Amino acid sequence: MTRTDNSIARYLIYIALALFTVYNVLPFAWTIMNSVKLPKDANARIPRFLFSPTGENYSELWLNIEPEEFAPYGLALILVFFILAAIALSANRIPAPNSVVYLGCIFAGVVVALALPEIVNTAEFYDYLINSVIVTVGTLCISLSIGALAGYGLARFRHVVSVYILVVALAFRSLPSLALVLPFYYLGQLSGLYDTHILLIFCLVAVNQPFTIWMLRSFFMEIPREIEEAAMIDGAGRLKSFLSVIVPIMWPGIITTGLFTLLLAYNDFLLARILTQINWTLPVGIAQFTGGEDPGHVTLAAAGSVSVTLPILVVIIFFQKYLIRGLASGAVKG
Repeated sequence: MTRTDNSIARYLIYIALALFTVYNVLPFAWTIMNSVKLPKDANARIPRFLFSPTGENYSELWLNIEPEEFAPYGLALILVFFILAAIALSANRIPAPNSVVYLGCIFAGVVVALALPEIVNTAEFYDYLINSVIVTVGTLCISLSIGALAGYGLARFRHVVSVYILVVALAFRSLPSLALVLPFYYLGQLSGLYDTHILLIFCLVAVNQPFTIWMLRSFFMEIPREIEEAAMIDGAGRLKSFLSVIVPIMWPGIITTGLFTLLLAYNDFLLARILTQINWTLPVGIAQFTGGEDPGHVTLAAAGSVSVTLPILVVIIFFQKYLIRGLASGAVKG
């Protein structure tokens, strides 16, 4: 792509990019506004841009307490997670490895989340958050572990069997999720795992694994064989060279694949709705506010949507440099 020296063309490009940005940001901005409106303001015939903001929607969504008591708890939680985010963003200035700082912040956030029900009476939507975290983390760990080993094997040991495995994986991935729901449902009923985290994690891993294998294989293909061969000449075995040499080089690619896996597991609705009856995840929990005639559901759905989106935004901000580096290192090369 060449840079234009025509000032008029540059201004037109800037205007087009600004309009495109507004077009993409406006729905989320409107959702944020609705999340702090009263039902009468959110359901007004004429859209209201000037209104008195309220935290009642978030209070009703997350905590079983009176709205006037929500402010101290809400501000305290925001302060805690703001401090953790600031520490993670300043990891380069802390005399410790970045991975240790990130893991420490994640561990502290998990401890706060698990301890919250002991401090305040949480609502049912909070249980959906815990379910989503368990399912997402479980799916992420299993998918990346299996995908990394499978992708490495298919990239290094090229054989006609590898081609068959990749084609079968691609065919399985091309199937619509609806075609897999009933078999998963019957397996859950027969095994007694219906409405459990284990069943949902295994099903999400099965659906996502072909994508993980294909994506990680493309990253492994970009790494020269000579690097691990040099490690094996120095005495390292195949597994040790993989863990000590290949994985550190592959880290941006693993994080990139992990982010896509995280989004798939975190935002899944169909499998979570059919394979669970009580242990719903956040997307299923939000769906209960999208129907019915209660005018308050509009603001509750908006508050739920904002609450679900914020954790993903934080994760993307933390790992954006690895995401860009990983996409540029081989997964999108033709």
